[in-house]
This record gives sequence, C-alpha cells and structure tokens, in this order.
Amino acid sequence: MGNGKLLIKFSLMWNNTEATRLLKIKYPIIQGPFGGRFSSVKLLSTVSNLGGLGSFGFNSFAPEEVVEVGQQIKASTQQPYNLNLWVPLENDPIHHFNEQQYENWKNTYLSFFQELGVAIPATPKVTAKFDAQLESILKLAPPVVSFIFGIPPLEAIKEFKRMGTKIIAAATTIEEALLIEETEVDFILATGKEAGGHRPSFLKTAESSLTTTYELVTEIIGKVSKPVIAAGGISNGQNAWKYLKMGVSAVQIGTAFLATNESGATEHHKSQLLSKDSYQTELSKVFTGRLARTIANAFSHQAKNLPHAPYPIQSQLLSQLMKKYRESGLVNKIPLWAGKPSSVLTEHSAATLFKKLVDDITRLESNMN
Repeated sequence: MGNGKLLIKFSLMWNNTEATRLLKIKYPIIQGPFGGRFSSVKLLSTVSNLGGLGSFGFNSFAPEEVVEVGQQIKASTQQPYNLNLWVPLENDPIHHFNEQQYENWKNTYLSFFQELGVAIPATPKVTAKFDAQLESILKLAPPVVSFIFGIPPLEAIKEFKRMGTKIIAAATTIEEALLIEETEVDFILATGKEAGGHRPSFLKTAESSLTTTYELVTEIIGKVSKPVIAAGGISNGQNAWKYLKMGVSAVQIGTAFLATNESGATEHHKSQLLSKDSYQTELSKVFTGRLARTIANAFSHQAKNLPHAPYPIQSQLLSQLMKKYRESGLVNKIPLWAGKPSSVLTEHSAATLFKKLVDDITRLESNMN
C-alpha cells in the first residue's frame, strides 16, 4: 500500500509542469500533428481522453474540411486538443519559377513516368489557402493551436489570445526560438533534426538548421522565459524522461503514434515503422521539394542527385507517379514519413503506447528518488 502511495506522489511531480497547468492536461505528453492526411480524430481523442494533448494536422485540408473535422473533434472529446497549420514561407521559391523551369523538371523525371506509362502532369496551379484555413481554425476556437514554418500573423495571435487559445510555435534553431520568445506565443517547440516529416525551419535553410533535439533543447533552455516542448527522436518513456529532467515543459511524440492503429497511415507504412529490425531514415527533398525525414527507399536512392522543383510543385509533379507506384504494389518507392526512433517501435495501440509512456516515466522518476 505504501509503495502505491509513493508511486502516485512521484507521478504528480513529473506531470506538474507549466504545460500541464497552462494546457490543462494531466500529463506533459503531446501527440505530434501529422501533415498530409495521417492525422485522425480517433488518435487525437484517444490521447486527449487519456490526459495527454492529442493533435491534428490540417496543412493539406481545404478550409471547409477544417471546419467539418474540427466539429468531429469537438464531438469526440471534452478534453484539450491541438490543431496545427503550416505558416507560408515569405521567401518561398514557389513564387519564383516559370514555365521553362517546370519543363526542365518534367524532363528530369520523365523516364520514371515513361517506365510505368504514366502521363506527366501539366504545370500545376498553386493556390494560397493558409488565410482561409486560419479563418476556419479561428471559428473553431480550439483549446490549443500550433504552427510550423514560422510565427502566425499578429492579428491571429491576438484573436487566439482573446478567446483563450494557447499557441505553440516550432523552432529548429536558437535564433528561431529567440524570435518566438519576443511574441505572445505561449510555447516554443524545440524540434530537432531527428523529427519525422518536413524540417520546419523558417529563418535559414533547412540544410543549415540541422541541430539534434538534445543540442537544441540544451541551447534554448535558460535563454527563454517561455516553456519549451521537446520534439524529435522521442519514442519511449526513457527518452521522454531525459528531456523532462532537462527542464522541458512537455515532450511531443510523433512517429510512435503514427505507427498505431488509430493513425491515418497505411498498413504498409505502419508495418515498416513497427519492423522488428527498426528502419533507416534519411533527409531528402526528392518527394516534396522541401527537406523531410522519410524511411530511405528505392526511389529516394534513384533520384538522390536529381534537381527538384520547390514545394509543393515537386509533390504535385510526382503525385500521379506515386499513385501508380502505390496501385502497382511498388511501395518501396513511395514516401513513408518517419522520425529517427530512440528505440524499436512495438506498440500497435495508441492507448497502450500512452499508458506505457506514463508508467515508464513514473517508474524512472520513482527510481531516481
């Protein structure tokens, strides 16, 4: 009986942080939001209902879809949750390309299309949707919002603050963290190079902003007054506990949750993430035109040294090719986003994963004391 009380006492210590107080969650564990269509209402609600912060990434969603899914989320949980958007980069090369450049990119990848008899797309039209997406998020008035690739507009920050929504912004360097520190954003997400998906750098190029999570957290902690969240390469309780001991307010875990039954990833994607031999990742621009961490595969190897179009032109250029690879069972050529894991992933259930994280962190703190 005494040991049980002791365990409860210790658990109340590690989960008593600025993040748990400000976000009104029980445990400082955030399920990372996923770009594309890999987020799910089921995953978000599972994590939030267990006392963490479930998240949903809306980057690829139309504004009306944002409202629809947002209403589904509200119906699925009474607990706090996080909605995520990508801030458009001001100097994005997408604004500076012409028809001739696109013809050159098409010719570069033409042989891949010809090999499978796929028609190569005409010049895609890029439509700005961030402002409309942001408007939809504001209408939903969520408990928490998060942003990558920069800081949201000042007017949006003011409106979120007015409605009581907490704001998280991602930093990949100390310079980005110090810039966020000057705003009314509530949390700085320190996202190291081990993190899966796109590198959300916004002051310098992604290639010159590749700091490990440990180095980044060490650099930021003590230099900012805002609470810091650690993200990148965190997939088990031991690794999460390491960062909590360093003084972060919460940890964000993406890939381990992406591998669970509740995520929107394909079964093949999940099977690769849960491989008993683990998997190898690499940083590549091949699939989207922006530096992103994926599982290394045949296509990324073949196209490694080829020139690429800027985001999102590159992903639109390759979209029909990737669809054909998928339909033809050539799954070793499609992008499988993944972080660099701190351990072999084993949990198929989001609830089991979350409970194991809590139990392991509680045990580690108990052993320390």
